[in-house]
Amino acid sequence: MEFPLYRPRRLRRSENLRRMVRETRLSVDQFIYPLFAVEGRGIRNPVKSMPGVFQLSVDELVKEAASVQELGIPAVLLFGLPDRKDECGSAAYAPDGIIQKTVMALKERLPELVVITDVCLCEYTSHGHCGLLQGERVDNDATLEVLAKVALSHARAGADLVAPSDMMDGRIGAVRAALDQNGYSDTAIMAYAAKYCSAFYGPFRDAAESAPRFGDRRAYQMDPANAVEAIREVALDIQEGADIVMVKPALAYLDVIRLVRDEFDRPLAAYNVSGEYSMIKAAAANGWLDGERVMLETLLAIRRAGADLIITYFAKDAARLLQSQRIGN
Repeated sequence: MEFPLYRPRRLRRSENLRRMVRETRLSVDQFIYPLFAVEGRGIRNPVKSMPGVFQLSVDELVKEAASVQELGIPAVLLFGLPDRKDECGSAAYAPDGIIQKTVMALKERLPELVVITDVCLCEYTSHGHCGLLQGERVDNDATLEVLAKVALSHARAGADLVAPSDMMDGRIGAVRAALDQNGYSDTAIMAYAAKYCSAFYGPFRDAAESAPRFGDRRAYQMDPANAVEAIREVALDIQEGADIVMVKPALAYLDVIRLVRDEFDRPLAAYNVSGEYSMIKAAAANGWLDGERVMLETLLAIRRAGADLIITYFAKDAARLLQSQRIGN
């Protein structure tokens, strides 16, 4: 059909018309809110590079999670900051570890909230790498047993999903086997399947205090230049038992999200990471752009690329704004 017979603007004339033909929709049902747990009580430490984000003691984190649930957001993703670190990250699987205590508190107070736990060693190791070291090299196979112990300890505490983020080869299979063999076959796995070695993680490392003491993570996280490799990584994680797969980061990898969406039928998450969040917050604070509009446009782009779920520090802000828009309409 050609102009003037067909005029696309006809269906853009009013907000209600635009709503009726809208192809992609945002909902709080799609959001997962990350939270950072620390030891102590009454602690609410602001993360300087991430306005609106805090390191929270368990009591404060439960309050924050309650506000998340009140907004209709169905799930939180927990990261832990232990009070001690060692070479092997033993605090990550301690029964009284920070994540284990936080999960138990959340499940006692907010049993319907979906609790997802990050499974990695970088926050718990004295060297800041995501696995055990052999010299200055991360030992893939030796790390698998420890990751399985971490995931199992989270499941015992009551986690609904565990989310291995380390990018060791074979870790999804190791975690799935440990869960199944110990009576936790109902505990789901959300795999950081295509996690890139990205400069967009900088503010997160402030929040989680997880920067490596030497070197970087290029030997185990993915090369930003590669897209086809992501298909292989996702396929491996699905074969090993992943229930949900993830692409991280989101905005610079929208093409990868679309590739994964077109190739696989598993639920697909995308992580709208700290650097993406902080850039928008900083620009909005300087009056360089409309923060709310850019936030929603960003989240909409991630959905349009094919993500079913979005892990985002914007979750609460976006939920409030979506709620106000519904009331307004």
